[in-house]
Amino acid sequence: MPKMRIQKALSQAGVASRRAVEQMIMDGRITVNGQVVAKLPCFVDLAVDEVLVDGGRVGARAPKCEYFLLNKPRGVVCTQRDPQGRPRAYDLIPAGGKRLYCAGRLDADSTGLVILTNDGALTEYLTHPRYGVVKTYVVEADGRPEPDQLEQLSKGMYLDGKRTGGAQVAVLSRGADRSVLEIRLAEGRNREIRRLLARLGHKVRRLKRVAIGPITDKGLKIGSFRVLKQFEIERLQRVGGRPRETPRRQRERKHGR
Repeated sequence: MPKMRIQKALSQAGVASRRAVEQMIMDGRITVNGQVVAKLPCFVDLAVDEVLVDGGRVGARAPKCEYFLLNKPRGVVCTQRDPQGRPRAYDLIPAGGKRLYCAGRLDADSTGLVILTNDGALTEYLTHPRYGVVKTYVVEADGRPEPDQLEQLSKGMYLDGKRTGGAQVAVLSRGADRSVLEIRLAEGRNREIRRLLARLGHKVRRLKRVAIGPITDKGLKIGSFRVLKQFEIERLQRVGGRPRETPRRQRERKHGR
């Protein structure tokens, strides 16, 4: 087997998405033949090289892909390691020792749907904005957002010097001092909805992700999980505005066919 970039090799082996592998390298968690990977590019052959992630060897044979849908409770984090020792989403799934990762995170204060899988390709497809996979949130916030503020959310605002992709916003209810909004967006920057609404003067009190593409939280209580059905996985693989490319199509595009 020829050598390939370590991000691609570990993604195909079900370790994590390519972007997540890059972060692991930055954190010093990956070694190749006894040496910590300190920079990229790095090329490996999993059938020959000894590649360790957090001390565990990654084999050339990709594990069977697993797909779980979790309705995450508040206070649970979506990181592999948490210095504060908070409960993790991974701990709520009896994966039998398999390495899983979250296909799109939710912050600890938020609740709702998280997909946990060892399918690195699907994770990248669901999380990268270029594929346009929409996630739906129900948000309870202080105040009564004005129409011009909702328009700002729809058109996009600047966070950290970069414009957001915009969101679809609907007002579900308005009270004297609280409003409930439905927000649909295809990107997921860190605490994006909370930060945008806070900038407009509306502090978020509750945030729940109720859908990932066509997959909703119907019938799934907070703290519960279920295995995704095959037809649901197939729908997720093609739900975005830009279908996920197969390896064959990637090769054809590379060679101009």
